[in-house]
Amino acid sequence: MIRRFLSIILLVWAFGFIWFALLLPQSQDDEKTDAIVVLTGSAGRIERGLALLRRDQSRHLLVSGVDRDVRRGEFAALYRVSPALMSCCITLGREAIDTRSNAIETAQWLRRNRYASVRIITTDWHMRRAQYELSRQIDPSVRIVPDAVRSHPSLTVLFREYHKFALRRIAGLLGI
Repeated sequence: MIRRFLSIILLVWAFGFIWFALLLPQSQDDEKTDAIVVLTGSAGRIERGLALLRRDQSRHLLVSGVDRDVRRGEFAALYRVSPALMSCCITLGREAIDTRSNAIETAQWLRRNRYASVRIITTDWHMRRAQYELSRQIDPSVRIVPDAVRSHPSLTVLFREYHKFALRRIAGLLGI
């Protein structure tokens, strides 16, 4: 009986990892949202968010998890953002230090601005956990559009992220 139970657990884990690793989320080009949120980290995330903002896919952009030492002018110069776009449409969030605090910072910003839809931008391997964390923090009526930046993660990255995702889901089921 115990062997069967452990075998089932192992199969669920293995099939879950295969699903997680082979079916990474993709980008979403054509859907407009009230806001865009970029979670800092891997390359290409901020560039993707700015490109969508410039193409009028949204009105505002939050970059969550920006280092406190980064000044608005430095950010604008690094990403070639005009002063007009920077002042009207871009918020640099400085409170987040991890995925969970990204979700808290984002949820507060969405509530404060009364947005009904948000496009979340992060790397493909990180998207499921980021989307899960955000969905736990915001009102269920807010529509989340996941927009993953494609990457080529190593097996180690996928393995680590799968376990983080699985543990957060289990913690969520336990109410933690």
